[in-house]
Amino acid sequence: MPRAIFRSALVFGIVMVFSGLCFGQGITGSAHDFSGETWNNTNEICAVCHTPHNADATVADAPLWNHEITNTTFALYSSGTLDATMGQPDGSSKLCLSCHDGTVAVDNFSGTINGNEFVTGDALLGTDLSNDHPVSFVYDATLASSDGELYNPTTQNSGLGGTINADLLISNKVQCASCHDVHRSTNLANLLRISNVSSGLCLTCHDK
Repeated sequence: MPRAIFRSALVFGIVMVFSGLCFGQGITGSAHDFSGETWNNTNEICAVCHTPHNADATVADAPLWNHEITNTTFALYSSGTLDATMGQPDGSSKLCLSCHDGTVAVDNFSGTINGNEFVTGDALLGTDLSNDHPVSFVYDATLASSDGELYNPTTQNSGLGGTINADLLISNKVQCASCHDVHRSTNLANLLRISNVSSGLCLTCHDK
């Protein structure tokens, strides 16, 4: 086989494998597929959130981030039965809120800061998170022991092949992505990572 043809075939093969990994899992056509939106002048699925070059690394666990990051101070969940130490959303949850808090336009990416496309409806969490599941807190064996109604994340099976800690936590913390898969790889409703039929997702961590 001539070298040029071989090289083209190799490149094509790599692209197809990569495409399968990125898009074959379900993001195409999902709520996070912005490729057909009039405000997305790239017509790409990934570019609204990710870039291979000059990514924003100011937030921990940010995967090649390309979107403006919220600087909002949020009202947090609070309860007399909550044993976790709470702080402002961080890591990947702060990235999610950079659209879902409603203060940052969805089209504020690739350096754009004056977009006018904002999240609305059920997807709009707003800046008051006091009635939402808490995020960005450490979930470890110590918390499970003090709480008494949480499984030990270092030993409890997640149902995804490993432990809760290995499969669902990010840097030992509960984040939005602990329950939701933004790339819809599971094809479950509401971008869930685990089905919540009969409260299955909740009961993965909560020992009730």
